[in-house]
Amino acid sequence: MTDRFLLSSLALAVALSALPASAQTAFPTPRTPSLSLPAGTGSASSNRTADFIVALVNSEPITNHDVRQRLRQVEQNIAQRNIANAPPRAELARQVLEQLINERAQIQFATESGVRVSESDIDQTEQNIAAQNQLGREEFRRRLASEGIELNRFRAELRQQMLLQRVREREVDSRLRVSDADVDDYLREQQNGNDITSLELNLSHVLVSVPENASEAQVAERQARAQRVADRARAGEDFATLAREFSDAPERVNGGQFGWRQATRLPDLFVNSTRALAPGAIAGPVRSLAGFHVLKLNDKRGGGLPDMTVTQTRVSHILLRPGPQLTQQAAQARLNEFRQRIASGQASFEALARENSQDGSAAGGGALGWASPGMFVPEFEQAMNGLQPGQVSEPVVSRFGVHLIRVDERRTVPLDERERRERVRGVVREQKLEEALALWARDVRARAYVEIREEPQL
Repeated sequence: MTDRFLLSSLALAVALSALPASAQTAFPTPRTPSLSLPAGTGSASSNRTADFIVALVNSEPITNHDVRQRLRQVEQNIAQRNIANAPPRAELARQVLEQLINERAQIQFATESGVRVSESDIDQTEQNIAAQNQLGREEFRRRLASEGIELNRFRAELRQQMLLQRVREREVDSRLRVSDADVDDYLREQQNGNDITSLELNLSHVLVSVPENASEAQVAERQARAQRVADRARAGEDFATLAREFSDAPERVNGGQFGWRQATRLPDLFVNSTRALAPGAIAGPVRSLAGFHVLKLNDKRGGGLPDMTVTQTRVSHILLRPGPQLTQQAAQARLNEFRQRIASGQASFEALARENSQDGSAAGGGALGWASPGMFVPEFEQAMNGLQPGQVSEPVVSRFGVHLIRVDERRTVPLDERERRERVRGVVREQKLEEALALWARDVRARAYVEIREEPQL
């Protein structure tokens, strides 16, 4: 089992929503637990320095070993994504430390706020990892051990990431409101030709942050610094170099690059400042609550009328619910047998569903009818979306049990008025969520006591 496999497995297990990049803590690492180094990794020197404290967050230590573990994961991610012009390893280590500090502060906030993750929650997450990788739980644990990943550390990392997700959902996601007036304003802009639903921008930026409650003199000094960056960028200096030298944003590790993003997933300030520019142009400095931004438009595409259609799937399934008389592994084995019988023509999907499915759809041969995106739980929908009409999935584990899924047909239909407004509501919500998460993360960090003890030793 490769490191790539482990990283994708953990991402599936934690099942985090796609958070906007500004809510992430340092740079584009997978939102997964950091992995323990395999046993025997490292020199005698690295073992000697592995456990000294590099920082305290509200009296909780972050060790050099913590930094080295996360750094290894980041470097793997950089290699996998072919990120060019990565900074020196020492700078990456400093960025990793900043990421760990922010995460630790948020986890402490979650714990103090009463957010909890039970052992049964972690058990279910671990089972989902194993099932989604076509492994039984015990086999998955053996594979982890073969990679040098201790089970207790693995489960502790899952707990932390689930805590982070839950506290972000409670403190930010659940408090966001999109009113009918917001939807009407967006639709009015669309009718006036200002719709950005299909616009994609490739941006880079430099953030010169402004501390909360900064004095007028501090604000003026930060604005002047941002202006100097903008002037140098317009004069032709390499923007990536400027970002790594001056930016306070997480993206500085990538030379300030966001990469391609839908305009709806960028702050309005960024979109409004750059959408009319030609590729290569510089915008700013522009002011936000975080500070002063200098933006470079690397490229853009799209920007026409939004697609107000939806692809629906007509789908059927056979559901087995694990319990005292049927383990999850046995349910998977039984559904695998059904799949083989269907493929060989020995039985029909409909007949097996009527005889065996533990779902209300059994009487109709497992038919669930036409489904729009979002109607099913993520595990089911992900598997369904990967099938072509007529294909039958391998067993899929969800919170409801174990499914055998067949896609029968697909069609594209126009959205009705209610669906159209709900789609717009989701677009507006994503715009608001980007900034809200960034502000919340900054506030949590500002309230934490952070002491940097020593530079990480690599």
